[in-house]
Amino acid sequence: MYDPASALVGTEAVFAAHPENPAVVALTSIATDAKFDRGELSITVPRESIVAACQAVQSAGYNFLEDVTAVDWYPSKPRFQITYHILSHSLKARVRLIVRLDGSDASVDSITGVWPSANFYEREVFDLFGVHIGGHPNLKRIMMPEDWEGHPLRKDYPVEGYR
Repeated sequence: MYDPASALVGTEAVFAAHPENPAVVALTSIATDAKFDRGELSITVPRESIVAACQAVQSAGYNFLEDVTAVDWYPSKPRFQITYHILSHSLKARVRLIVRLDGSDASVDSITGVWPSANFYEREVFDLFGVHIGGHPNLKRIMMPEDWEGHPLRKDYPVEGYR
C-alpha cells in the first residue's frame, strides 16, 4: 500500500537523497523545486530556464522527449503547469520537468531547438490551453479550426462553448 509520507518533497531533500542521479546533477543550479514519489523524479524549473534545463538533461544522457502537456489549475495561482516527460534509454530513467505559469502571462519558450519532436505537443498546448510558445517554428492551431474562439481545456471555458 502506498504511503504518502514516503514522498520526498523539496530540492534539498530530493537532491540529498539522489546526489548521483544524472538529472539531479544536471539541474542543481536551475531547479526551484523537486519531488521524488513512487519512483518518479519531478523537477520544477523557472520558465526562462526551460531550454537550458532541456539541454542540461540531454547532455546528461536523457535522449527522448516522450511528451509535453499542460494542466490548468484555475483558480489556483500559478494557473498553468507545463510538464515535459523525458526518458533516457541508456540510463533506464525518466525525469519530469515542470514549469509553472501565471494566467496573466502564460508563455514559455519553445524547446523544438533541443527536441524537434516537441513541435506538435507545443502546438497542442497552445491550441487547447492558450499558452503562448515563444520561438515556435509554426505556432498555429492543431486540433481546433483556425477561427475557433477560446481554448477548450481551460477550466474557465464554457462547457458548451461560446454561444
